[in-house]
Amino acid sequence: KRGFEPQWLSFTFSKAVFLGNGLVAILSGLVANVLADTLALGPVSPFDAAACLLALGMAIIISTWPENYGDASENRSLLIQFKVAALAIVSDEKIALLGAIQSLFEGSMYTFVFLWTPALSPKDEDIPHGFIFATFMLASMIGSSLAARLMARSSTRIEGYMQLVFLVSGGSLLVPVLTNFLVRSSGEKGGSITPAGRLQLFGFCIFEACVGIFWPSIMKLRSQHVPEEARSTILNFFRIPVNIFVCLVLYNVSSFPITGMFGMCAIFLIVAAVLQYRFMIAADKQKPKAANPWIEEKEDESERNSLII
Repeated sequence: KRGFEPQWLSFTFSKAVFLGNGLVAILSGLVANVLADTLALGPVSPFDAAACLLALGMAIIISTWPENYGDASENRSLLIQFKVAALAIVSDEKIALLGAIQSLFEGSMYTFVFLWTPALSPKDEDIPHGFIFATFMLASMIGSSLAARLMARSSTRIEGYMQLVFLVSGGSLLVPVLTNFLVRSSGEKGGSITPAGRLQLFGFCIFEACVGIFWPSIMKLRSQHVPEEARSTILNFFRIPVNIFVCLVLYNVSSFPITGMFGMCAIFLIVAAVLQYRFMIAADKQKPKAANPWIEEKEDESERNSLII
């Protein structure tokens, strides 16, 4: 709609995760640690700083961004939009699989967001939350950079390497389960992070690297297989169970052991790997033949060159 080159799509996704979710998040974690610990302004101070930055961002957007009113000829009621999205999900197996894969991964990721702090400090150990968060974001940034290079290789398919990503991420979330049985807990209130906590931190960094690979890769798959006119509605269909699951986890967080929740997330990710394999088979069956293979090859080469970070 804006007249940009189609080859910029994957490049934009990778840059957004690398710079936005990675670099900016690292700086945010460091600033939060300085405000809360170094300057002793309390645990609420990072949220106050975030509110100020959000207000600044809102002012910049209002003053510089033009409003996107969409295509007036395509205005449809909410009910019709949901009907079109439901029909697309039912009629195309790839869309249903992509939605299920994203829901499983996002559900595990959001659960991890709420559980990593009590997992690393089960006895209220004094851990540097800001620095740990910055470390997670660094791992995510490394993952997004790796995703860009993977997508730039002609011999590597997103559908293929994402299966390994889901298996590795599932294994990384099993680390708290294994350390609970194999490593003796020796922490104390106010003490430093324990050896078991260090092992879990290493596993969590691997998981964050997988998150960095996941986002640009899934965005690319969505742009290829989910119709643009119903994409947002289709994605909202699958975010409903994700939000319900996360709310249930938070409401019952004290009713289940943390290791059990991490084990459940690991199972979700293994199921996502199985669905990703099924998606690859479905995509191969429905892959259309190119009208001009030479032109398609030149376009793919141009996109691969633009992805290198």
